[in-house]
Amino acid sequence: MTRTAIRVLAAAAIAAIAGAVAAPSVAEEALSYQPLATPLFAGGETVIGQAIAYPDGTAKVTAVIVTIPPGGETGWHMHPVPLYVHVLDGAVTVDYGDKGVKTFAAGESILEAMDWPHNGRNDGDRPVRILAVYIGAEGIDNAVGVAE
Repeated sequence: MTRTAIRVLAAAAIAAIAGAVAAPSVAEEALSYQPLATPLFAGGETVIGQAIAYPDGTAKVTAVIVTIPPGGETGWHMHPVPLYVHVLDGAVTVDYGDKGVKTFAAGESILEAMDWPHNGRNDGDRPVRILAVYIGAEGIDNAVGVAE
């Protein structure tokens, strides 16, 4: 081997070793990311025990903040698409008819009932703020009003 070839190989080896030491592995990156993430929810069933079913078609994710004033209600409605809910402020009480009544307070997350009539209300003395993330599809309504 020529001196030039040896120098090139030595430089390549040094660069490879330095890169291996300096560059974190995928596992290390995942571990370093972990302390930055606070789990809010993981699951595959709605609050009333339904398996999540994604709609057919072109995906459309919509995120909104729902604000319910003290004494206010959402009105009876249902969701034909999966809906992730995280209560930001206050507490919301949801009537699911014969599936019962449940109250969700600030910091709680759920997957809302699908194709099941329900009504949310604020029985408190301050506004309820909810992050709602609909995992829908183009051409499908995220919520549909229903009669009581």
